[in-house]
Formats: sequence, structure tokens, C-alpha cells
Amino acid sequence: MAVDKTFLLIGAVAAFLAVAFGAFGTHGLRARISPEMMAAFESAVRYHMYHALAVLVVGLILGRMDGWLIRTAGWCFVAGIALFSGSLYVLALSGVTILGAITPIGGLAFLAGWACLAVAAM
Repeated sequence: MAVDKTFLLIGAVAAFLAVAFGAFGTHGLRARISPEMMAAFESAVRYHMYHALAVLVVGLILGRMDGWLIRTAGWCFVAGIALFSGSLYVLALSGVTILGAITPIGGLAFLAGWACLAVAAM
């Protein structure tokens, strides 16, 4: 079966990091940060993993059919992980609330990725 190795690699590394961050949060942070910041960290991990899996799916789809919308979806998911999850990780660990302004941009990147996949499927 053909796959796009770039998205396969990015998705695998992103999933690895999501598991590592999840374990760090559960075992290293729970007693050190507030429940609100822990909830933000857990949301970051959850959306990080969902979209790492989406990047892997993009890699698999590209092995069967190519197209700019599918590639754009993959890069939107990658950007969403960095902006959405990344800003929540930094927020939870640092308490710098201004970073919360970046989070919705990442959410929009996730939505754009899903929209691109939906349009590509039509």
C-alpha cells in the first residue's frame, strides 16, 4: 500500500509526542498546576492526538489519491496542533493567559483541515 511518507512521519511523531505529553501531564503535572490549567493541558493532549491521527489518515489517503485539498488538509492539521495544542501547553505550564488568543487560530486551522478533506471527497 502506498503512503505519503512526509505525513506518515509527521503523524507518527505527533502521536508519539501526544502520548508523551499525556503521560507527563498525568504523572508530572497533576499535583503542580491548578485544576483549570490541568483541564487546558488535557484538552491540548486530546486534540493533539485526534489530529495526529488525522495527519496519519492524510498520509494514507495521499497514497491512493493526490490533490492539493488533501495536502492542504494535512498541513492545516499540523498547524492546528502547533497553534491550538501548543498554545494550551504553554498556557497550562506558564500561566501566561495572552497565549489563549492564539488557541482559536489553531482551532480554525483544524476546521479548515476538515473542510478541505470534505471538499476533496466530493
